[in-house]
Amino acid sequence: MRRFAELVVRRRAWVVGIWLLALLALVPAAARVEHSLDVSATVDGSESGVVDSLLAGRFDSPFARFAVLVIDDVPAPGSPEGRALLARVVENVAAVPGVSGTLSYLDGADSLFIGAGGHGTFVIVGLDARGQPERLVEPLRASTRRLGAELRATHPEMTLRWTGETPVNVDIREASARESRRGEQRVLPLTLVLLLVAFGTVAAAVLPIAAGALAIVITLGLAVVIHSVYPLSVLLQNTVSMIGLGLGIDYALLTVSRFREAVAAGLGRHAAAVEAAHHAGSTIVLSGAAVFIGFAALLLLPLSEIRSIGVGGMIVVAVSVLIAATLLPALLALLGRRVEAGRLLPKRLGLPSTDRMWAAWGRGVVARPVLVLILASAPLLLLGWQATRMRTDLPRGNWLPAEMESAAALADLADMRRDGIASTLRVVVAAPAGRTVLDDDAWAALGRTTAYLQADPRVARAQSLASILPQPSMYRMLPAETLRGLLSEDRRYGLIEVIPAPGVHFNDVSELAREIAALDDVSLTGLPGADVLVGGLPAFNAEYLDVLRRGLPGVIGLVVLATLLALVIGLRSLLVPIKAVALNLVSVAAAFGAVVLVFQDGYGARFIGLDAPLSAVFPAVPVLVFCIVFGLSMDYEIFLVTRVREARLRLGEADAIVEGLSKTGAVITSAAAVMVVVFGAFTLGDFLFVKVLGFALAVAVLVDATLVRLAIGPALLRLGGRWNWWPGDRLRRQHDAARATATSSLPPMHDARS
Repeated sequence: MRRFAELVVRRRAWVVGIWLLALLALVPAAARVEHSLDVSATVDGSESGVVDSLLAGRFDSPFARFAVLVIDDVPAPGSPEGRALLARVVENVAAVPGVSGTLSYLDGADSLFIGAGGHGTFVIVGLDARGQPERLVEPLRASTRRLGAELRATHPEMTLRWTGETPVNVDIREASARESRRGEQRVLPLTLVLLLVAFGTVAAAVLPIAAGALAIVITLGLAVVIHSVYPLSVLLQNTVSMIGLGLGIDYALLTVSRFREAVAAGLGRHAAAVEAAHHAGSTIVLSGAAVFIGFAALLLLPLSEIRSIGVGGMIVVAVSVLIAATLLPALLALLGRRVEAGRLLPKRLGLPSTDRMWAAWGRGVVARPVLVLILASAPLLLLGWQATRMRTDLPRGNWLPAEMESAAALADLADMRRDGIASTLRVVVAAPAGRTVLDDDAWAALGRTTAYLQADPRVARAQSLASILPQPSMYRMLPAETLRGLLSEDRRYGLIEVIPAPGVHFNDVSELAREIAALDDVSLTGLPGADVLVGGLPAFNAEYLDVLRRGLPGVIGLVVLATLLALVIGLRSLLVPIKAVALNLVSVAAAFGAVVLVFQDGYGARFIGLDAPLSAVFPAVPVLVFCIVFGLSMDYEIFLVTRVREARLRLGEADAIVEGLSKTGAVITSAAAVMVVVFGAFTLGDFLFVKVLGFALAVAVLVDATLVRLAIGPALLRLGGRWNWWPGDRLRRQHDAARATATSSLPPMHDARS
């Protein structure tokens, strides 16, 4: 690492130039991130995905992908005025390029399209599934905005709003991007204040912020480039913003602190930069490896969103490490003592002035390790115990941001008692190989399955060819568009559209999908060789939850074992890595416990903008928090332990712990304060998923950087004594003995003067 540090400082102009070129090359791509990455999620090999493919391919259905246009506060479509108004809306929508079909009250005067009380209606609009349906949402909205402005001259209360899976995905993408921007705007001023307090100078404070911002921009640009060959979800943007700011600033803070410490010790700017890159760089590389492992474990889950977050996290960690290990030392070597420019606070208030305070704390911990361990562990264990009550599912109620048009449209449908339209199940019955659903026994199987679904109290309507026609020979009487939606072109597959009953929650529909998928196909259809496939958004949600729940133990096991192995190699110790991993588990459990108390029980929820407790926590939160926190928590452990290891050879075990705390206590608390502010800023947003995630990460970092790393960790180091460094000490002694033996066996050197 020292040779690498010397190379970086010696070639500092080249290093800065390379980073500048990378920034210029990737800024244009980063600017396109919101409109380049995917908005929809997928589950690899899912049954719902097979149904989507069948509808788009075998059926060539105009409604394989669809959106719902909700029209509220208008005359009933059964009245002449309402019918004329609806006809104008449908004609306007159908003219938008990419619309593959429309279905409304005009097609058969179905009472399903009349809202409760006779007011309000909706139009089902097919989207061309062969392209990118998400790209049609904005043209459709632009079209209805223009039409709405005209129609409100005679119907001033009328609303035209879009919802359904595709519009909701688009709105979530925009909400995610908006939350990232707002979070960054909230966090940067607060972070600058914290760094000014920590360093006391403008130059030293600006460097970490610039490092975090650079890490975000380069990562987002690389994500857009990677997306051209490997699909990525736009939801990685929030994670990249949070982790990029937090981790980039943390690592930069450590590097800058080491440089200033070396300068204060009398080294020149080049030597100080090498010293910072050598010692801080080694720590940062090991710390980054731990965080990288956590994100890499997310790739195990066959979920496109989770994998995308994993890829984004891996990139931003790697970029943050490279910036701290190369660009910052190069800049510091160029700046030298100018890093102290713009001093706003006296030196006595800066970071080094807290050394004595942390040394005093360290002496107290070393003197009474058992007492410190008991007092610090008790509240964490009580908080962690609350995590056993965590419920994972989609929260009930309307948890989408209120400013989302699709969320308002869902509320309109609920008022009409037609909310099931947005969460339909799509059940495909496949006839045995070589047969068609128009054969008598397959037709009977389709009818039997339809009747079974219709009898479920959670279902308002189950509709198929067998429920519309008395016998299969009459199928040619149906309009071609209707037939394409219910019967595949090869006649082997029949579709059952299942509309949930009014008021049935989305989670209950997902459970229905899970139950149907678990049924024996023969007992359900009465036909050997027939297959029943379940699709639609609720079925996708059920598969998504099941994959997360099944995959979480494997992800936890991989992260724990891989992190343990990395620490054993990096620290050349066995006891310290085991202790670090165990403490990480405590930090994660405490974070989950806090989430339960605030979000499920409602304690203090109103302070973070939550009107009422949640019925459950998003199922993706536990796996994301675990993988992210497990790596981030390791940062502070590595900061402390590597400093203690440096000092113990010249000071002894107890004094090394005291010095380690005195040299890293301020860095750890400053870095943690920045991290808590970064994550806390996202807690204040309106996007509930990001709010829960930000809160959990903020609590985990706060707990870890205070009670865990500065109290429990040092106490355990003291109790472990020299066993902390086994077998590294023994290997070092053997190495020193071998070198001594080799040196003594060499022939004596002659003095050149002789």
